[in-house]
Amino acid sequence: MTADALLLRTLQYFSRFYAWYLFRTNTPPRLIAPFEAIKKQFALTRKALRLGKNVEHFKAAASAMDDTKSRDEFLRYCAVGRQLGYAMYLTLDMATYVDTAGIWKMQSAKRLQQEAYRAWFVGLLFNAVAGVYTLWGLRQREAGVDKADGEGVVESRKIERWDLWLTKWETEADGHCRERAATNLQLVSDLCDLTIPSSALGYANLDDGIVGLAGTVSSLIGVWGTWKKTA
Repeated sequence: MTADALLLRTLQYFSRFYAWYLFRTNTPPRLIAPFEAIKKQFALTRKALRLGKNVEHFKAAASAMDDTKSRDEFLRYCAVGRQLGYAMYLTLDMATYVDTAGIWKMQSAKRLQQEAYRAWFVGLLFNAVAGVYTLWGLRQREAGVDKADGEGVVESRKIERWDLWLTKWETEADGHCRERAATNLQLVSDLCDLTIPSSALGYANLDDGIVGLAGTVSSLIGVWGTWKKTA
């Protein structure tokens, strides 16, 4: 997702949260109306920006399916499931654009949007499961490194090569820490995003305050990630 799309998403979900907060604190409707308008208009703008993006995810799913060498088999299938879920979400979401924009009213628009949310939920679920699996794998690898380090200490004392052992240990530990931090952050983002389709589909009874705040958090994580890549 591009930086401008992430900023729009942040403002949309923050407006959703803030409009709920103002309503709950008995704020006059005229003061709530601007945030309701931002929420609706930015949602429509983002829907327009997503048109055609489904093709990218179908291609990514095909690429993940063909990638049999560079990744774990379980993670590969999770990647395929995630990309297909997102692709179907964007395809169905695109089909409802003309109705949402008021161009042409469709009787099936509500059903298609529900199916779109269901596909998004599945895609997010695959990504969350992949995140949990990755964290488990990191823990197993770290346990192996710790064991090897213990053996390496004894050996290094015998041959007096502390500098080589320390450099290797620091490099592996730093790589594991970075990967764990990135995986944890993505998992938090996925869990926040799961509140949106879960609420829309009735899987969880969440009000606009929780959904808006969760969407704001996941959007800010995306903004931070994009900034970090370009910094």
